[in-house]
Amino acid sequence: MSGAGAPKLEIDAAGLQIAIVVTSWHDTITNGLLAGAERALQKAGNHEYEIWRVPGAFELPLGAQKAIDAGADAVIALGVVIQGDTPHFDYVCAGATDGLMRVQLDSGIPVGFGLLTVDNEQQALDRAGLEGSREDKGAEAAEAAVLMARLNA
Repeated sequence: MSGAGAPKLEIDAAGLQIAIVVTSWHDTITNGLLAGAERALQKAGNHEYEIWRVPGAFELPLGAQKAIDAGADAVIALGVVIQGDTPHFDYVCAGATDGLMRVQLDSGIPVGFGLLTVDNEQQALDRAGLEGSREDKGAEAAEAAVLMARLNA
């Protein structure tokens, strides 16, 4: 499990304009990721974030760009892509990952990467921050985005 050794980061999100861009597929998992990001932000003093829903992982980069255009100091991108029987998984994961990196580098605004790319649903559930999950990738993505936003301050 990748969570072994994951750092516990202390963040201060107060005063930052944060956008959480979250996909609509696999809502149990994405709602868990969203709840983890929200818990992390609220614990860090930010209760004013916006939630932006997009259809799927391929739409995350444009959603992140639109949130930045609207004034976000940081974006948290959340979603899940589960391996299937076709190469669709590879194309969607590569497009979303490359797109989010491009948005981040082109804009200078951090994008916390909370897109789970997993072999099966159980792996996603283990990382979704739900009761019984081993990891909380939504919170980890929020922590990363906020820490990077503070570099811009």
